[in-house]
Amino acid sequence: MGTKKESAIKFSLAILATCCLFVGKVCSQPFKFVALGDMPYSQPADFPRFERLITSINTQKPDFSIFIGDTKSGSTPCSNEHVEKMTVYFNSFKAPLIYSIGDNEWTDCHRPLAGAYDPLERLAHIRSTQFNTSNSFGKIKLKLQRQADLMPQFSAYVENSMWTKSGFLFVNVHIPGSNNNLGRDEPSNQEYALRNSANLAWINQAFQLAKDKKYLGIIFAFQADLFFSPELASSATSGFKDTIALLEEQSEKLPIPILLIHGDSHQLKIDQPLRNKQKKLIENVYRLEVMGEEQVQAVEILVDARNSSPFSFRPLIVPLNFSILSK
Repeated sequence: MGTKKESAIKFSLAILATCCLFVGKVCSQPFKFVALGDMPYSQPADFPRFERLITSINTQKPDFSIFIGDTKSGSTPCSNEHVEKMTVYFNSFKAPLIYSIGDNEWTDCHRPLAGAYDPLERLAHIRSTQFNTSNSFGKIKLKLQRQADLMPQFSAYVENSMWTKSGFLFVNVHIPGSNNNLGRDEPSNQEYALRNSANLAWINQAFQLAKDKKYLGIIFAFQADLFFSPELASSATSGFKDTIALLEEQSEKLPIPILLIHGDSHQLKIDQPLRNKQKKLIENVYRLEVMGEEQVQAVEILVDARNSSPFSFRPLIVPLNFSILSK
């Protein structure tokens, strides 16, 4: 006969095996990551607030963080110096930091207050300086799978990336605000058409991978608020229509938990934003919109595959960063 200790060990192993079978033969340990973006807007006043938030995130020891774009306001100069400063900030995160480009970094740089830059030149500069390796930012680097490496026909799109954690697929997609750069002039329309094609291929690739490899869920990260108004899903002038339609179609075909993380509208939201062609709720898709602009705060996401709904959310608040205290 075995001892009580041996019996307890056998019982624990049996429970673990059951859990592994339950989550599709993938032993998935709970993990946490942080999402933030749309900051620091008011410069240089917000730099100390941003630094406090980074310190707080480092204290929480997440597995990684995702910055969903807009490293400044649309009225702040789009200078090389700003790009360099944000690179230093991104590399001050102790864990890996994955960055999704926002509109204020390039599409809006034609504005006089932003320096009247050529937006396409600014985008090229960001790609060549902040996406010149396959690694993430952060003191600890994460090796990313970049679309440019996996799909030679989309070699320009070094910013689109994928990585996995505990059976979940993470997908970074370059979808900025300002209507996804559609409608300002002919060069912007051409840029949109090419990048939109790359983005749709990348999203399709994510769903196919999740299906083939039996991933437990997919987390998409991008900057734009695709759900700001219902017209964005149907208007002929919407730069987001194709993306919304594809997410709806693929999410319904593959009913695993899916999380969409974005910023752009600067208000904390957690909901279920997608509906099918019959206007019925697509229940396996969740949306997290992070704070930003005046709210220099973040959100911690716990992912636990043992739960039927694996995502849970906790605002990561730095009291000294409350906007009322910074005025």
